[in-house]
Amino acid sequence: MTSDRLAHGKGAEVHGIFEKIAGYYDRMNFVMTLGRHARWCREVAERVAPPAGGQLLDIATGTGVIALAAARRYPAVTVTGVDFSEEMLTHAKTKPGADAVRWRHAHAGSLPFEDESFDGITEGYLLRNVEDLAGVLREQHRVLKPGGRIVILETCPPSGPVKPVLEWGMRTIVPLLGQVVARDRSSYTYLESSTLAFDSPQQVADVLSGLGFQDIGWSKKFFGTNVILWATKSS
Repeated sequence: MTSDRLAHGKGAEVHGIFEKIAGYYDRMNFVMTLGRHARWCREVAERVAPPAGGQLLDIATGTGVIALAAARRYPAVTVTGVDFSEEMLTHAKTKPGADAVRWRHAHAGSLPFEDESFDGITEGYLLRNVEDLAGVLREQHRVLKPGGRIVILETCPPSGPVKPVLEWGMRTIVPLLGQVVARDRSSYTYLESSTLAFDSPQQVADVLSGLGFQDIGWSKKFFGTNVILWATKSS
C-alpha cells in the first residue's frame, strides 16, 4: 500500500519498504483484500469523474492500478501517475495500457506542478505513511482546480464491537501473509502497525474541511478496514 516519501526520518524508512515490496505488491494486495483491491481502485476512478479533455493526477500511484483504471475509463483524459518509489514506477510501466499514462517520479509533499493544474486527484494508501498529513493534503488542494474532486483509497483502523477481533487479525494475519506470500514479514508488520495507528475517516474529513474542501463523504470497505473518501475543492 503506497506512500509519500520524505528524504529523512520516517520518509526514508517508508521509501525503503516500498522499494523492497514493489515486486510482490499487487499479489499481496490481492491476497490481503481477498481480491477486492482492484474493484476498489476502479471505484476510486469512477468517483473522481474528471471532464473530457481534463487532467487527472494519481498520487502514490505505486504499480499504477488506479491510474490505469482511470486511463481505461476516461480515454479522453490525460492521466499522470506519480510515486516516490522508482521500483514501483518500473513495475507500473510494464503493465498493459501503461503508455496511456504519464509516469513521473515525485514526492507527494512537494508536487512538481503549477497551482490548479488538475481537474481531479486520486490516491491509494498514501496518507497513513506521511509525516505531515495536513501538509500533503494542502499540496493536493494547491494543484487541484476549483470544483475538482479528490478521491482517496486508504486503510482504516477498526472500530465498533468487532474492533478487538479485527485488530488481532491484522496484527497476526497480515505479517504472516507477508512471510508466506512475500517472504517479508518485517515490511508487512510495519504496514499493519501503521494502519492501526492511522486516523479515522472522520479525522481525515476534518482535515479536508479545514483546508477548504466540501461535499466530503466516505464509504468503508472490507469489515471497515479500508475506506474510500471523497471531497470537492470549493469553487
